[in-house]
Amino acid sequence: MRILHLGKYHPPFAGGMENFLADLIPTQISQGLTVAAIVHDHQPKLSKLFSTVHSESYQKYPIYRVPSYGRILYAPVSPQFPWWLKCAIQQFQPDVLHLHLPNTSAFWALLLPEARRIPWVIHWHSDVISELDQWLAMAYHVYRPLEQKLLRRATAIIATSPPYLETSLALRDWREKCCVIPLGIDKHRLPLPSFNALNWATQQWQPGQFRLLHVGRLTYYKGQSVLIQSLMELNNIHALIVGKGEQYDSLSALISQHHLENKVKLLGYCTNEQLIGLLATSDCFCLPSLERTEAFGVVLLEAMRYGKPVIVSDIPGSGVGWVVQDHRTGILFPPQHHLLLARALEQLQQFTDETKEFGQAGLQRFEQFFDITKVAGKITQVYHACLPT
Repeated sequence: MRILHLGKYHPPFAGGMENFLADLIPTQISQGLTVAAIVHDHQPKLSKLFSTVHSESYQKYPIYRVPSYGRILYAPVSPQFPWWLKCAIQQFQPDVLHLHLPNTSAFWALLLPEARRIPWVIHWHSDVISELDQWLAMAYHVYRPLEQKLLRRATAIIATSPPYLETSLALRDWREKCCVIPLGIDKHRLPLPSFNALNWATQQWQPGQFRLLHVGRLTYYKGQSVLIQSLMELNNIHALIVGKGEQYDSLSALISQHHLENKVKLLGYCTNEQLIGLLATSDCFCLPSLERTEAFGVVLLEAMRYGKPVIVSDIPGSGVGWVVQDHRTGILFPPQHHLLLARALEQLQQFTDETKEFGQAGLQRFEQFFDITKVAGKITQVYHACLPT
């Protein structure tokens, strides 16, 4: 069976959706599928304006990186995408087109006869509408009709958690062809840290402090400001925030304003080896996101892989409160409540035995539900159900 994934980006671009795709494809190949991907090039280059359609080899599978020229409202600007998609389908001859949404370039599949001739599986990673970004909410009125046409045309739809499927207005009319398969990661991508990684990570932490890690793009819905504010209420804690994004300057100003330089540090981009070192040496992981745009939290799986307790905001209708079990694998707190986040962090600081139990329970939950091998097998079953008998 030949599968062509249509994604937004792909590593080395860092993101949960991208890491999932990069873990899924090699696993599918190891399970006997023939797989390729078409995504946007995350490095805008005007020199590629007239580039020819070609694929590169990434970890032994072909990937088409379509030239793009920046982003508008988080959507890649890629006028060549329909031509590349048409050529990729003609060259690769997929049996199934696996569309990862949200992604405005997926709409081109509606217009291409080559795409319409094969079954579509839609992977629903997140709704688009935002309560915090008014421009994005306005743009959704234009986006929604095309989104609904994609969903109508799809043979099957994969939602990533029961709460998200139940509360997604976009999926409301299509639930009869929806199924729930959680996201997963490849634990072999996150091995035991090397000596150099441990040494580097240890140097980043303040000695003798409770070590709190956050990893995520510095953007409006991730809630890093809530995390920073919570640290004002705590002692003997040091937080490292890994990631880049448009909120960097405002978060830096917030740290300076409250004189928190000794409690929190913005590390920016980290390599995979450095991230492994930080995960291994941390005491807990925090994801304080603000809204359902945080639909699942793949980074939580990475923390659970290393047996770390997690503290996350319990966003109504999001999957994060399903991934993390309150007071079993971590602690949930109401979104945007920095005082309650501080209380949860204080609890983990004080109860070290319970903290370790949360981490071990999280590792067991990861092994049971979120290992990419099990996830890939369930997705393959969806493919088989889509093919004509």
